[in-house]
Amino acid sequence: MNPDISHPGISRRQFLKGSAITPLALLLAGSGIAAVYLRPADAGGFTLRPPGAIAEKRFLAACVKCGKCAQACPYTSIKMAGGEAGVGIGTPVIIPRDMPCYLCSDLPCVKACPSGALDKKLEDIEKIRMGTAVIIDRESCLSIRGLRCEVCYRQCPLIDKAITIEPRHNTRTGEHTIMEPVVHKEKCVGCGICEKSCVLPQSVIVVQRTVAIQKDSYEF
Repeated sequence: MNPDISHPGISRRQFLKGSAITPLALLLAGSGIAAVYLRPADAGGFTLRPPGAIAEKRFLAACVKCGKCAQACPYTSIKMAGGEAGVGIGTPVIIPRDMPCYLCSDLPCVKACPSGALDKKLEDIEKIRMGTAVIIDRESCLSIRGLRCEVCYRQCPLIDKAITIEPRHNTRTGEHTIMEPVVHKEKCVGCGICEKSCVLPQSVIVVQRTVAIQKDSYEF
């Protein structure tokens, strides 16, 4: 080999360096892709299901992934989960920030379900319990900061039941009144309309898993 002719390929050192970086780059890229599917309400692995969904483990066992509930939804609120859902791939989900549940009075999604994954005994929309709205970023909430927003309150289909406005003194200014939106967990159905309607780039109110009420005594 002529020593005066340089090799056009990469050196051994460059190859080893690139080999070490590539897996890290793939890992970071994968993390970026996964992040597309995450939002604050997903921190505990919560998936918002259609109205009438039974307990999650039972739901995953009962759902036949037929998509009939999604086909029946007039607002296309129900989507079929993709590969990011793991074992839940092909099951119906609702992403409130994209399209919340608009609580159809005749519950066509429940009626369309052939497997019992959506409880057909559900008839009253006020008894739906998909999840619970939670203000997760109080510092960014315009109403709590003293501005008259109240959009989540006014858009709530159970206004003055699931969300009320509670006036309190603004200690920051000492002069104005804060009109704070308050979610009442016992009334909230978890439709996600408030999450969709939040005017901020990142919604400060999101639907999360409904936490069971702690009882003071055992029931036998």
